[in-house]
Amino acid sequence: MKMQILGTLLISLLVATSSCSEKDLSLVKVEEGILQGKTENDLVVFKGIPFAAPPVGELRWRSPQPAAEWEGIKQVSEFAPSPYQPGNPPAGKSEDCLYLNIWTPAKSSAEKLPVMVWIYGGGFSFGTTADPITSGTALAQKGVVVVSIAYRVGQLGFMAHPELSAEDPRHVSGNYGLLDQIAGLKWVQKNIEAFGGDPDKVTIFGESAGGISVSMLCASPLAQGLFHRAISQSGGSFGPTRAATFPGENMKTLQQAEAAGISYAQSTGALTLAELRGLDADSLPMGMGMGGAWPIIDGYVLPDDQIRLYEKGKYNDVPVLIGYNSDEGLSFTREANPEDFKANVINRYGEFADTLLSVYPLGENNIPKTARDLNRDAAFGWHTWTWAKLQSQTGDAKVYFYYFDQHPDFPENSPKYGHGSPHGQDVAYVFGTVDEQHPDIASADIKLSETMMSYWTNFAKYGNPNGEGVPEWPTFSTEKPQVMYLKANPQIESVPSEQPLKVLDTYFKWRFTEEGEAWAN
Repeated sequence: MKMQILGTLLISLLVATSSCSEKDLSLVKVEEGILQGKTENDLVVFKGIPFAAPPVGELRWRSPQPAAEWEGIKQVSEFAPSPYQPGNPPAGKSEDCLYLNIWTPAKSSAEKLPVMVWIYGGGFSFGTTADPITSGTALAQKGVVVVSIAYRVGQLGFMAHPELSAEDPRHVSGNYGLLDQIAGLKWVQKNIEAFGGDPDKVTIFGESAGGISVSMLCASPLAQGLFHRAISQSGGSFGPTRAATFPGENMKTLQQAEAAGISYAQSTGALTLAELRGLDADSLPMGMGMGGAWPIIDGYVLPDDQIRLYEKGKYNDVPVLIGYNSDEGLSFTREANPEDFKANVINRYGEFADTLLSVYPLGENNIPKTARDLNRDAAFGWHTWTWAKLQSQTGDAKVYFYYFDQHPDFPENSPKYGHGSPHGQDVAYVFGTVDEQHPDIASADIKLSETMMSYWTNFAKYGNPNGEGVPEWPTFSTEKPQVMYLKANPQIESVPSEQPLKVLDTYFKWRFTEEGEAWAN
């Protein structure tokens, strides 16, 4: 016992000495124990830090619980497994997935550098912190501490069920993945100072489902005070609930989600919740398009429709930097011909279909970008525009709006003729991991990536993307709706497709009426 106590004291002394050192921050003490990181590229990198208990066994479909303490020094130099999902993600996959990673340029714990916390995308059904495209190295080298946090995805992350709600003290279920994100942010608040970070200067940022998560965290009272700025790339969640969902109308009520959860549970063959928890993860049907793979309005994590919360000023009012890509529709247009596209527009939008098709016109024999932009705006553009308008009207914090439009001008004989910037293209630019060997990458792309990294890290440092060496980016307001077009030569322009967005706005406003809700549900 005496030797164990002596060993613990020696380790604590070593950590204290290391944390004050100007040369080595690789040995760090957090609440649960002592971590040993690894020096890479003039940074200290920690991979696979547990921030919550493994959500397995009886903890499957429960709120995240505190991570266990450990004795001695935990080596954290490899990514932990990705959350359980279809396919073979980097670092493998496991239900034991609640880990985070840190890249810090700090030389001592006293530096208090701004912190950027990345939330991955993947349609809430896929995702990993181990993707080399989202390595935090280049951003951290610009003077910020970068953190990436994992969260449960798919049915393991978001399934609601009446029995799960009954066993919960708040009588809700689902949204476990969002609760994981919140648990990760709480861990950052408690521990990031030991890594040279400032817990009072935390920026959350994410793309696609990660950007939608950022939007939801901005609306969740459970996340209040856990972050101080927010960046949403191709995100926003201002659409209404719908029993049969579409991109941009993905949300369900708790009651709708519980009904979907019953159907999902029945598909597994399990007769009880205990049996369902006892099934091996490999035997669980998983994937997009099934019930239980998206956050819901549960009255707890998300108290109400986000648009209603923002109209009432009930949200976390922090500076936001928000935007989307010019041709998101490339990733969300599945139809092979104009006839099928039109039929699907009629199915989704009903009496609004003809008006929308007039402002988002189809080609005679093809589906051009003008038509694809309806899918872009329904999924991302309208939500970003609505977020920018509402926060600038009801909040005090500044809003910065962007439109990413960097791509080659493909010749007419190319199958990519008329293509803009697809969904997800921006991520590598933000992380400085643009592939310089790719045939479509030019020096302008490398320059734009540097500019975007400066904007993003400036925003993390100051709540404002502006600084030396980058074009001036004004705030957005309804009186001056200025948007930064991120392209070879970034410049301020008007809201993209503003008139079509106003037509789409009439549809969404109607959907929030009793008549619109009854029609969709």
